[in-house]
Amino acid sequence: MYDQAGRDLILHLKYADRLENARFLANRMVQAGRDILAPDVVLVPVPVHRWRLLGRRYNQAAILAGAVARRVGVGCVPDALVRRKATSRLASFSPQERKAEMVNAITLHPRRARLITGRSVVLVDDVLTTGATASVCTQVLLEAGAASVSLLVAGRVPAQKEVDLDFPVMETNV
Repeated sequence: MYDQAGRDLILHLKYADRLENARFLANRMVQAGRDILAPDVVLVPVPVHRWRLLGRRYNQAAILAGAVARRVGVGCVPDALVRRKATSRLASFSPQERKAEMVNAITLHPRRARLITGRSVVLVDDVLTTGATASVCTQVLLEAGAASVSLLVAGRVPAQKEVDLDFPVMETNV
């Protein structure tokens, strides 16, 4: 869950060059994903646009995917997906705005199709909020011939009424 501790770990990895956080997060991801991390899967990170990559110098999802792949001994294709459109930072967007922003944003790297076709793919990302990015990536992978796509993330933003209408929101009085 994307609680304060998880948020700190992920944001420091993502924006403060704390790459060592990936080791801890990857260990937790392996525990959480043990049922989908079969020996024959291939891990594919959610891509960042090349301009964001130049500024940040790394893709945090690729760092996490590589760390998970090494721990379980499976393949990883860090450049299987390409973000061809420089999307805005989605953090402040509504679910509908996120979905609209992601239209035609992701494509498959043409030279990586043979590594995806017929394979079970585990899509790796740092945070899952509404699922807009994961949905687009999944659609691209399935259209490229992936046998199946599962999702493994370091943090899941808690359900909110305006985000996940299908999830009951637990309210507590403190």
